[in-house]
Amino acid sequence: QVQLVESGGGLVQPGGSLRLSCAASGRVFGITSMGWYRQTPGKERELVALIPRASDTLYGDAVKDRFIVSRDNAKNTVYLQMNSLKSEDTAVYYCYASQAADYWGQGTQVTVSS
Repeated sequence: QVQLVESGGGLVQPGGSLRLSCAASGRVFGITSMGWYRQTPGKERELVALIPRASDTLYGDAVKDRFIVSRDNAKNTVYLQMNSLKSEDTAVYYCYASQAADYWGQGTQVTVSS
Protein backbone atom coordinates (compact mmCIF):
# COMPACT_ATOMS: atom_id res chain seq x y z
CA GLN A 1 0.00 0.00 0.00
CA VAL A 2 1.01 3.58 -0.67
CA GLN A 3 -0.11 6.48 1.50
CA LEU A 4 -0.25 10.01 0.10
CA VAL A 5 -0.41 13.08 2.33
CA GLU A 6 -1.04 16.50 0.81
CA SER A 7 -0.23 19.88 2.34
CA GLY A 8 -0.23 23.51 1.32
CA GLY A 9 -3.86 24.26 0.50
CA GLY A 10 -5.68 27.32 1.74
CA LEU A 11 -7.20 30.65 0.81
CA VAL A 12 -5.50 32.93 -1.70
CA GLN A 13 -6.54 36.04 -3.58
CA PRO A 14 -7.00 36.03 -7.37
CA GLY A 15 -3.67 36.49 -9.09
CA GLY A 16 -1.81 34.98 -6.16
CA SER A 17 0.28 31.85 -5.86
CA LEU A 18 0.17 28.70 -3.79
CA ARG A 19 2.33 25.61 -3.58
CA LEU A 20 1.02 22.14 -2.83
CA SER A 21 3.13 19.22 -1.68
CA CYS A 22 2.37 15.52 -1.55
CA ALA A 23 4.57 12.97 0.17
CA ALA A 24 4.26 9.27 -0.56
CA SER A 25 5.06 6.65 2.07
CA GLY A 26 4.68 2.93 2.50
CA ARG A 27 5.50 0.61 -0.37
CA VAL A 28 6.79 3.37 -2.65
CA PHE A 29 9.07 1.22 -4.76
CA GLY A 30 7.82 1.08 -8.32
CA ILE A 31 5.69 4.25 -8.28
CA THR A 32 5.54 5.48 -11.86
CA SER A 33 3.40 8.57 -12.40
CA MET A 34 2.61 11.12 -9.72
CA GLY A 35 0.51 14.20 -10.04
CA TRP A 36 -2.58 16.17 -9.18
CA TYR A 37 -6.27 16.15 -9.97
CA ARG A 38 -8.99 18.47 -8.73
CA GLN A 39 -12.71 18.31 -8.18
CA THR A 40 -15.55 20.74 -7.50
CA PRO A 41 -19.05 19.81 -6.31
CA GLY A 42 -21.17 18.27 -9.03
CA LYS A 43 -18.27 17.84 -11.45
CA GLU A 44 -15.99 14.97 -12.33
CA ARG A 45 -12.45 14.89 -11.10
CA GLU A 46 -10.18 16.49 -13.70
CA LEU A 47 -6.50 16.30 -14.49
CA VAL A 48 -4.37 19.18 -13.28
CA ALA A 49 -0.85 17.89 -13.89
CA LEU A 50 0.90 14.56 -14.20
CA ILE A 51 4.59 13.81 -14.08
CA PRO A 52 5.66 10.32 -15.12
CA ARG A 53 8.92 9.01 -13.77
CA ALA A 54 10.83 9.30 -17.02
CA SER A 55 8.89 11.29 -19.59
CA ASP A 56 7.33 14.66 -20.27
CA THR A 57 4.83 16.25 -17.94
CA LEU A 58 1.17 16.54 -18.84
CA TYR A 59 -1.09 19.46 -17.92
CA GLY A 60 -4.80 20.04 -18.05
CA ASP A 61 -5.81 22.72 -20.55
CA ALA A 62 -7.19 24.96 -17.81
CA VAL A 63 -3.85 25.29 -16.02
CA LYS A 64 -1.29 25.25 -18.80
CA ASP A 65 1.25 28.08 -18.56
CA ARG A 66 0.18 28.87 -14.99
CA PHE A 67 0.92 25.73 -12.95
CA ILE A 68 4.17 23.83 -12.69
CA VAL A 69 4.46 20.26 -11.45
CA SER A 70 7.74 18.87 -10.17
CA ARG A 71 8.91 15.75 -8.44
CA ASP A 72 11.66 14.74 -6.04
CA ASN A 73 12.09 11.00 -6.48
CA ALA A 74 14.54 10.75 -3.59
CA LYS A 75 11.86 12.12 -1.26
CA ASN A 76 8.92 10.44 -3.04
CA THR A 77 7.30 13.86 -3.15
CA VAL A 78 5.43 15.72 -5.86
CA TYR A 79 4.82 19.46 -5.87
CA LEU A 80 2.40 21.76 -7.63
CA GLN A 81 3.31 25.42 -7.98
CA MET A 82 0.15 27.34 -8.81
CA ASN A 83 0.55 30.86 -10.17
CA SER A 84 -1.87 33.49 -11.46
CA LEU A 85 -4.68 31.77 -9.60
CA LYS A 86 -8.25 32.38 -10.70
CA SER A 87 -11.55 31.90 -8.90
CA GLU A 88 -12.26 28.94 -11.15
CA ASP A 89 -9.22 27.17 -9.71
CA THR A 90 -11.14 26.79 -6.45
CA ALA A 91 -11.46 23.06 -5.82
CA VAL A 92 -10.31 20.16 -3.71
CA TYR A 93 -6.94 19.08 -5.04
CA TYR A 94 -6.04 15.41 -4.86
CA CYS A 95 -2.60 13.91 -5.06
CA TYR A 96 -2.30 10.84 -7.29
CA ALA A 97 0.26 8.08 -7.61
CA SER A 98 0.33 5.12 -9.95
CA GLN A 99 1.92 1.79 -9.12
CA ALA A 100 0.35 -1.62 -9.46
CA ALA A 101 -2.81 0.26 -8.46
CA ASP A 102 -3.89 3.89 -8.37
CA TYR A 103 -3.59 5.75 -5.09
CA TRP A 104 -5.18 9.00 -3.97
CA GLY A 105 -4.56 11.44 -1.16
CA GLN A 106 -7.31 12.72 1.12
CA GLY A 107 -7.52 16.03 -0.73
CA THR A 108 -6.68 19.59 0.19
CA GLN A 109 -8.96 22.57 -0.31
CA VAL A 110 -7.77 25.47 -2.43
CA THR A 111 -9.99 28.55 -2.40
CA VAL A 112 -9.28 31.52 -4.65
CA SER A 113 -11.31 34.50 -3.51
CA SER A 114 -10.96 38.16 -2.67
